[in-house]
Amino acid sequence: MSEFVLGVDLDGVCADYFSGFRSAVARERGVGEETLTEDVSWDFLEWGLDTEGFLDIHRRAVQDHRLFAELPAIDGVSDSLWRLSDAGVWIRIVTHRLAINWDHRTIVSDTVEWLDSNSIPYRDICFLGRKPEVQADTYVEDAPHNIEALREAGNVVIAFDQPYNRNISGLRAHNWSEVEEIVSDLMASAKGGFEAQLPGFDAGADRLRRHKSR
Repeated sequence: MSEFVLGVDLDGVCADYFSGFRSAVARERGVGEETLTEDVSWDFLEWGLDTEGFLDIHRRAVQDHRLFAELPAIDGVSDSLWRLSDAGVWIRIVTHRLAINWDHRTIVSDTVEWLDSNSIPYRDICFLGRKPEVQADTYVEDAPHNIEALREAGNVVIAFDQPYNRNISGLRAHNWSEVEEIVSDLMASAKGGFEAQLPGFDAGADRLRRHKSR
């Protein structure tokens, strides 16, 4: 049976970029995080940021404060991805974190460190912006423009619910339990079955930590 490939975005899907960037903006302005609304659009205009202001704070957060290594993981992502991986789903991380032309070494190393420290399973990782070229069976994505571009190219996309993408209709998950359920059904339909745990695998998202401690 051929592999069922799941293309998984990072920021806003696996990693809580919103809370990390919100902390960075509050720190830069010397204000409390509660002063920055949680109901934001894709470009954070509600926080009074223009493109230049966003890129400046984002750059400093990534370079000086290692944002990509410190972001909180979204609830349930590790356990759900391990269960899907154990069932035979090929996890392909797809991220556009190299969109800015600076300090790519830090971004790549901090991304890999974050994946390992948060026990995120993956078979391969792609740093690119043109996500329709990745060739996955299904994608999990939060960015409105990526969701639309992927669907226009004929791809199945699960919109991971965020305030800035709620105007987009179609397949949607509000948390990782819902992603897991949708992907399980899609794989069963595409491949003729879904085995929740392949024989011989050590269950549990903390298996890497246990193995390293031996």
